Amino acid sequence: ELGLGIHGEQGVRRVALQPADALVDTLLSAIVEDRKVGRGDRVALMVNGLGGTPPMELAIMTRRALAFLIERGVKVERAWQGTFLSALEMPGCSLTLLKVDDARLARLDAPTEAPAWPGRGQVVLQRKVVAARGALPTVEGHPKPQPVMAQVRTAALAVADAWDAAEARLTELDSQAGDGDLGLSLARGAAAIRALPERAWATPSGALTELGQALRRNIGGSSGPFYATALLRAARHLASKPVDAAAWAKAFEVGVEAVSELGGARPGDRTMVDALHPAAVALTRAVREGRSLGEAWAEATRAAEQGAEATASMSPRLGRASYLGERAKGIPDAGAVAVVIWMKALAGRGG
Repeated sequence: ELGLGIHGEQGVRRVALQPADALVDTLLSAIVEDRKVGRGDRVALMVNGLGGTPPMELAIMTRRALAFLIERGVKVERAWQGTFLSALEMPGCSLTLLKVDDARLARLDAPTEAPAWPGRGQVVLQRKVVAARGALPTVEGHPKPQPVMAQVRTAALAVADAWDAAEARLTELDSQAGDGDLGLSLARGAAAIRALPERAWATPSGALTELGQALRRNIGGSSGPFYATALLRAARHLASKPVDAAAWAKAFEVGVEAVSELGGARPGDRTMVDALHPAAVALTRAVREGRSLGEAWAEATRAAEQGAEATASMSPRLGRASYLGERAKGIPDAGAVAVVIWMKALAGRGG
């Protein structure tokens, strides 16, 4: 209902539910027409929540309101967003425009003892232009792909396929002792892996860096930062070492350490670390014993699987599952199971 009064007084008209941007356009179009606000005018904007509208939804309205005014050449001198005039927990919002000059701005900026007034609402506008990753031109001087990189890329794509195939399983597991978003999050990560441009696969260190950044941007929840941190730490190690079995094993080890440092998890906390830590130990040991990387990775995968299975008997101490306490027992940790899934995918490619 448009124009509804703060105490429930009848509004101007009722309309079908609209997207937030369309609703803002409807409201501001009426205001600028009535108040004769046009190109070059200076205004102050207030986006007011009526008591039951979350700040995030108000921010969506504010974003569109600023864009609407800027597109029409209106100079927004001040802008405020918050709950300024409310009726208990009333859902909805109001938009207010005030034409201003220097004198009015001085009064708006003046100090006040009103406890809820947020102060100067100065607006700093920025526009970021980001080139599409796939559209970047090929520049001479990029390193030629190392021979091993075809295998690295194939292995990464195998992980993407495995995550897609396991989406429903991981969603079900995570729903029983978590927030249920892991399957979808890793499916988004799979899409991000496939979208990496050709130039991302030139060197092991460069590929891990690109993978880490892509997963950080696309995997939601805590998993994104964990995988990104592990990959970036591993990439840093590989950048300064000849890439052999020992280097890969050490890179995996430092990546696992990075995950533990970031989240504070240790073996026994019922997290992905319960699969990663035994895998790192097994991989390092097998490489030191002279096993090939493929053989060592197979042993690491078995260790990860045993670690993930063991989480079913653990009481969670970290993460969303910790809210369930003993009720989470009997269900393996979804994050640990996800580790086994991608490790098996890599094992199928020879490590």
